[in-house]
Amino acid sequence: YKVATRTVFETARADNAFLGMPVDAADGYMHFSTAAQLRETLRKHFAGQGDLVLLAVPAAGLPDLEWEPSRGGQLFPHLYRPLPLDLVAWQVPLSVGADGEVALPEAVR
Repeated sequence: YKVATRTVFETARADNAFLGMPVDAADGYMHFSTAAQLRETLRKHFAGQGDLVLLAVPAAGLPDLEWEPSRGGQLFPHLYRPLPLDLVAWQVPLSVGADGEVALPEAVR
C-alpha cells in the first residue's frame, strides 16, 4: 500500500505515473507498506492529516520491488522507479485522526 496526499497523487494523473511523495524523492525510493505495517505507518507519519489517498498496489505487479529492513528490522517494500498508475488496483480517500486512528477499508483489514 502507498499513502499519498490527494494533491500530489492527482498531479500524477497527467503523466500516468506516480513519482511518490516528497519524502520518497528525498530518500531516493518510494515507500510502501504491507497490510500488517499500514496502521503503524499511518500513525507514525500521517497522524492528524486528512485529504489522503490510500493506493492498493499488488506486489505481484512489481517484480522489481525491493524488500529492505526499516522500522524495527521489519522488511518494507521499496520501489526505485515511478509507479505506473495502471498498476494501482484501487484507491480510497483516507483521513487519519490526531491520535493516529484511522478507519481502513475492509480489503485491508
